[in-house]
Amino acid sequence: MSLFRFSFKALGSICELQLYSVNKRHADKVAQLVKEDVFRIEQRYSRYREDSILSIINQTAHQGGSLTIDDETLALLNYARTCYQQSDGLFDITSGVLREVWDFKSQIIPTEQQIKAVLPRIGWEKISIENNVLSFTIPGMQLDFGGIGKEYAVDRAATICRQQGIEYGLVDLGGDIKIIGPHANGKPWSVGIRHPGKSGQLMASIDVSKGALASSGDYERCIIINGERYSHILNPKTGWPVRGLSSITVIAEQCVIAGSLTTICMLKQSQGKKWIAELSVPHIWMDDKNKIGGSLAT
Repeated sequence: MSLFRFSFKALGSICELQLYSVNKRHADKVAQLVKEDVFRIEQRYSRYREDSILSIINQTAHQGGSLTIDDETLALLNYARTCYQQSDGLFDITSGVLREVWDFKSQIIPTEQQIKAVLPRIGWEKISIENNVLSFTIPGMQLDFGGIGKEYAVDRAATICRQQGIEYGLVDLGGDIKIIGPHANGKPWSVGIRHPGKSGQLMASIDVSKGALASSGDYERCIIINGERYSHILNPKTGWPVRGLSSITVIAEQCVIAGSLTTICMLKQSQGKKWIAELSVPHIWMDDKNKIGGSLAT
C-alpha cells in the first residue's frame, strides 16, 4: 500500500488529500470524486459566485422575501441555528452585512456610526424557516456560511474516501482537517499549528490518529493600525472585531463541529478560554498576550 498526495485549489484555499491506496488508479479515482464534491459545495455556497445558492438566498434576503431551499441547505441552516442558540447569539450567520462597512483590504476602520447603521439588519430571530421555506422578515439582510461551509466539505470528503475503500489518509482543505485513518503503519499524523504572530513558524505540532481539527485566529485577515490588530472575526452584537484570543485550535469528531467551536471560542473573547475548557475537547490557544494554553499545550 502506497501514499498518494493530491493538491488542488478550492474554497479560496490550497487543499490536499493524502490517501493510502493499493494503486494509483484507485487513488486517482477517489481523489477525483472528492474534488468534484468540493467544487460542487463551493459552487453552491460561495458568496463570490452570482449563480450560487447562497447568492440567490441573499438576493431574496436583500428584498426581504421568502424562497424554498433544498434539504442540504436546510440541514446547514439548522446546524447554524443550533450554533446560534448554544453560543448565546454570538455565532450568527446573518452577520454577513457587516462586510458592507468592514473592508479588510482597504485597511480603513469604519466609524461607530457606520457600524450602528447596519446592526438592525443582523439577527437570527429576523429569519424564519418552516419546512423548506426560508423567510426574511426585514429587507437588507445577508447570510454567510463562513465557519461551517468549508468544514462541511471536509467531512463529506472524508466520508467519500471511506465509502471508496480508503482506510488510511487525511483531508486538508485550507487547514481544516479530517483524519480518514492513521498512517498505514498505524502511526498518527503530525499536524502543525500555525503561530499567529510569527509568519512561517509553528505554535505547536499535534499527533492525530482520528477525528477532525480546525483553527480560527485573528491572523488570517486583519487590519493593523498604529500597531493595533483588528480581527476579521466580528461580534454580531456590537459589529466590532473580537479581542482576547489570537488563535484557537480544536479537535472534534467532525470538522464542522471543530470549526464552529473555534469560531464561538473567538467570539466569546476573554471568556473563550474558560468556555472551551469546560467542554473538555482537546484544544490549544494563544491569547493576545502571547500566552499559550489548553489541553494540547503540553
